[in-house]
Amino acid sequence: MITAFLLRSLDRRISVAVALLLAVAILVPVLNLATGPSHPLHIPTYIMALFGKYLTYALLALALDLVWGFCGILSLGHGAFFALGGYAMGMYLMRQIGSRGVYGDPILPDFMVFLNWKELPWFWYGFDQFWFAALMVLLVPGLLAFVFGWFAFRSRVNGVYLSIITQAMTYALLLAFFRNDMGFGGNNGMTDFKDILGFNIQADGTRASLFAATAIFLALSLTIASAIVRSKFGKVLVGVRDAESRTRFLGYRVEHFKLFTFVVSAMMAGIAGALYVPQVGIINPGEFAPANSIEVVIWTAVGGRGTLIGPIIGAILVNGGKTIFTGLFPEFWLFALGGLFVAVTLFLPKGVVGTISHYLGKRKIVSERAPPPAREEGIEPKIQAAE
Repeated sequence: MITAFLLRSLDRRISVAVALLLAVAILVPVLNLATGPSHPLHIPTYIMALFGKYLTYALLALALDLVWGFCGILSLGHGAFFALGGYAMGMYLMRQIGSRGVYGDPILPDFMVFLNWKELPWFWYGFDQFWFAALMVLLVPGLLAFVFGWFAFRSRVNGVYLSIITQAMTYALLLAFFRNDMGFGGNNGMTDFKDILGFNIQADGTRASLFAATAIFLALSLTIASAIVRSKFGKVLVGVRDAESRTRFLGYRVEHFKLFTFVVSAMMAGIAGALYVPQVGIINPGEFAPANSIEVVIWTAVGGRGTLIGPIIGAILVNGGKTIFTGLFPEFWLFALGGLFVAVTLFLPKGVVGTISHYLGKRKIVSERAPPPAREEGIEPKIQAAE
């Protein structure tokens, strides 16, 4: 029943995007594993890992678009949910190291031994099990979003004020996780991962599986987001975005709609962070930096907010450009990123996908309104009859 509901929610563009992501999830690992380095179609492991990171960013941008593009909540703290999901996965990966660490302690991670911790903190219990870590990837960001949203939305905090307090939230977490006595690795974070689910995390097969899992989760998240926004619930969300006071006057509990969407978006961001960590190999407090959350806003704006597909394309394009640009002119990247955001705001306010969709929609309307051309064969009989 749920599957049928999700499939009915897909329009043509979303269906094509989902099919493309599933094809990429199969094709890229096959070209990496089944072809040799000398084969013209071979995809190197480092390229696959790089694009896997881009797909996690695309999932994060999709999560932001769900609340910003369709609910009008400009969150500048989604990097916090991303980082919390990453830390939950990082804690599981650290527990898998066991006695293979630098200090050989089978229980305590290396950074705890270095800081002279005597026993494992209570909040690390359970992270030696993958199912528990996966549950925390969803629950921790979701619970934070629920508590934060419950107070913010019930107090009717909107607009720039909500954006500021979301940024304050992620900055507070940044300062907290930088502390060594928090038990999360301090400013160095967590790294030197060995295994995931019993498989060597550096092996080509494992990295191919991580890439495939990222593409599949992105396709699934896109399907769920489409189901939400195309349902009656989604129509109310758009009403909240465009005319919150009128929607509230009609009897809808606006704060409930906002809260549900905010929690779902936070969970999606947490999944993105959990998929990011094993592919990149490190998680540290820098992921909480407010600048990271602002970058997510830029990805979404470049691709086109309120389009679902746009943020995915925007995240891949901007980060692909960042990889190239920082290699050639590393000191100018921030200026280029700021200029890109200004240019999009001035000349492409709907983003790349939004502008293209708007242009195609106008062409379709013009073609439908144009009168049909007169047929010559229909004119001749009338002339002959008159004669």
